[in-house]
Amino acid sequence: MPRMVKVCQTFVAPELNDVVGTLQAEFLKPGVGDRVLPGRRIAIAVGSRGVAEIAAITRAAVEEIKKRGGKPFVVPAMGSHGGATAAGQRQVLAELGVTEAVVGCPIISSMEVVEVGKLANGLAVLIDKQAYEADGIVVINRVKPHTAYRGPCESGLAKMLTIGLGKQKGADSCHAYSFKHMAEHVVAMAKIKIEKTPVLFGIATVENAYDKVAKLVAVPAEAIIAVDQQLLQEAKAGMPRILFDQIDVLIVDRIGKEISGDGMDPNITGRYSTPYASGGPEVAKLVVLDLTPQTHGNANGMGTADFTTRKLFNKIDFASTYANCLTSTIAIPARIPLIMETDKEAVLAAIKTCNARDLTKVRMVRIKDTLHLGEIYISEALLAAAGANSAVKIGGDPAAMQFDGGGNLLW
Repeated sequence: MPRMVKVCQTFVAPELNDVVGTLQAEFLKPGVGDRVLPGRRIAIAVGSRGVAEIAAITRAAVEEIKKRGGKPFVVPAMGSHGGATAAGQRQVLAELGVTEAVVGCPIISSMEVVEVGKLANGLAVLIDKQAYEADGIVVINRVKPHTAYRGPCESGLAKMLTIGLGKQKGADSCHAYSFKHMAEHVVAMAKIKIEKTPVLFGIATVENAYDKVAKLVAVPAEAIIAVDQQLLQEAKAGMPRILFDQIDVLIVDRIGKEISGDGMDPNITGRYSTPYASGGPEVAKLVVLDLTPQTHGNANGMGTADFTTRKLFNKIDFASTYANCLTSTIAIPARIPLIMETDKEAVLAAIKTCNARDLTKVRMVRIKDTLHLGEIYISEALLAAAGANSAVKIGGDPAAMQFDGGGNLLW
């Protein structure tokens, strides 16, 4: 095994200092707070991703709606996540810190949907029944590049309207003709919902490379598609990445649905489950060591790795994992990599099979997960590249990787 060195990657990263204050100011814009009328029931759609400050943003939105006499409630907007059950989706919100006690309003979780239209190709446009029957809908989401397709709107407000609020059946409909047509379907279905359901406005964030809120805007319903496209470009420009393009072995300590819909973001790893997206480093062998507690056994994303561990395999909830694949129609994320008994064996197997000409000079990178890339480990073979990059600061001397008695890799 190569010796490893901790390095700090630095990125240009504007950060919003007062998220709640910014949201309060956004509510004063025309087409936002003035659309909340006294006595009206307002559904606030909250998703399953680990959006920075999501509990604080949701709570502030609840308070602003109450100030104007509205009666807010939260609906989970996460397609088939949470095992595609009402209880599971409520639990996902709780894991993100979004509970009735924290946000100050009821959470109504249901998988019932209402059909509000059809696309020209016959696909049904479906929306959460509780949201549909409300007097208004407010959608909250982070805008970022998608993990499986490219288009004018990727992960953001439009996708939250189409797939998140579509629940399992709506997500199933949008995915029915594969990710090849996803960019078209997300926008088309979102437009129908904006036209035919009581969508009032959206609250969008863009995060910086350190998983902090860089920007927050409230967007009137009729501007959601256009602003989604604009913010996507800003999000792409501010994304973190591994600052090494050629990697023999990439070790990812943990994956989970709260980190990425794919467990680990392919935009970071360079490993995609569809041919409709690309980018990131060239990685010869990828190792995934464990699942996060918050993913509750949902192991989506492991399928793009080459090696994993018995530890991870024993935590898999196959029903939850397969629910996402059956909905998205993509089986690759749930395929099982080669299973090694320990972290140590998984890393050794990746080195053995990486096809580097000199295995004593393996270019290896280790990351905690794809959300946290400020501090990573690199092997000695990458030190020259690190030293030539002003955005990389070497944080110590090379040292052997440390494992506990069970073969678990220590950070």
